Amino acid sequence: MTFDFDQVFDRVATGSTKWSRYPADVLPMWVADMDFAAPPVIIQALQKRLEHPMLGYSVAQEALRTAIVADLWSKYAWRVQPQELVFLPGIESGFNMALNALVTADQNVVVQVPNYPPLRQAPGHWGLNKVELEFVSQADGTYATPLDVLRESLDGGGALLLSNPHNPLGKVFAREELQAVADICLKQDAWIISDEIHAELCYDGRVHIPTASLSPEIARRTITLMSASKAYNIAGLKTAFMIIQEPALLARVNHARCGLVDSVNPLGLEATRVAYSEGGPWLAELLPYLQGNRDYLVDAVRNRLPGVTMNIPQGTYLAWLDCTALGLDDPQQFFLEQARVGLSAGLDFGDRNQQFVRLNFGCPRALLEEGLKRMENSLRKR
Repeated sequence: MTFDFDQVFDRVATGSTKWSRYPADVLPMWVADMDFAAPPVIIQALQKRLEHPMLGYSVAQEALRTAIVADLWSKYAWRVQPQELVFLPGIESGFNMALNALVTADQNVVVQVPNYPPLRQAPGHWGLNKVELEFVSQADGTYATPLDVLRESLDGGGALLLSNPHNPLGKVFAREELQAVADICLKQDAWIISDEIHAELCYDGRVHIPTASLSPEIARRTITLMSASKAYNIAGLKTAFMIIQEPALLARVNHARCGLVDSVNPLGLEATRVAYSEGGPWLAELLPYLQGNRDYLVDAVRNRLPGVTMNIPQGTYLAWLDCTALGLDDPQQFFLEQARVGLSAGLDFGDRNQQFVRLNFGCPRALLEEGLKRMENSLRKR
């Protein structure tokens, strides 16, 4: 292995959000921020960029747009034009821009739950009617979209806020289901606002399918949100982009940034360019390491955490743990207080998820084992 994903770094004094929330004796395994060094090629490029002393307002250069276009074709056989990219300081600003620009007060915004908290909260920022659509749990441990309920919920247009690969379930939408979901949106004249920030992080041979790549008709009603931040571990550089392939729609959504969404910082733009043009070898080694962590976690939950269950994540580096059988009032608080492990509370992802916690396994194996050992010991002492 060329890259050392086992190395543990001390992040306590770095201003890290992940490592600053809790006291020093708590192991943080909550926010979607990996505890690996960023790809060396990105660090080197940023050091090179800092040889120039000017850090003023910046715009995306042709080399960045070219790198993204080439990456989308290489990974997904998705043909995108450079002018169809809109750069943003984050995914969250993108889906809020889209809702503000496209949805009216008499329409619904459908959010599949459980879901990433900012996606759940976004409709409320604009006074829009939110419909939370529960996934249907399948016998094989996967989750399916209730298509009839989706169709009814989008009667009259509106928008679907899609998360794929899904946070926190780790679900990677198969083509058949994604096509069915998109077809309903198309028939109901609803917009698809698709958060695909974890696109590269798929396991067991799966390949992400961008919603807009399904057909030109679907692309015309889809706003895709992507970033190098998760797969290449550069989230703090706050750089993302929208892909909108219908010119009128692009102009309409981009106009919604006026006075609200600023430009992107120069280091984030450079890091993104290098990630997509030179970061492939690092990502190719990261994926099997993360899949190994996932498998290690699945085995530990089955054999060492009695009363806890989980589905097997198909993508992301996030695990959705069901603690119902433990009979706890608040599993997140229990593991925080008794195990000194900081997890994400299930209620943040949906009102019916009090008994769930989300665990981030994007870390060196030693940190994952330490978290699991603490959780195991806390359950033994109950």
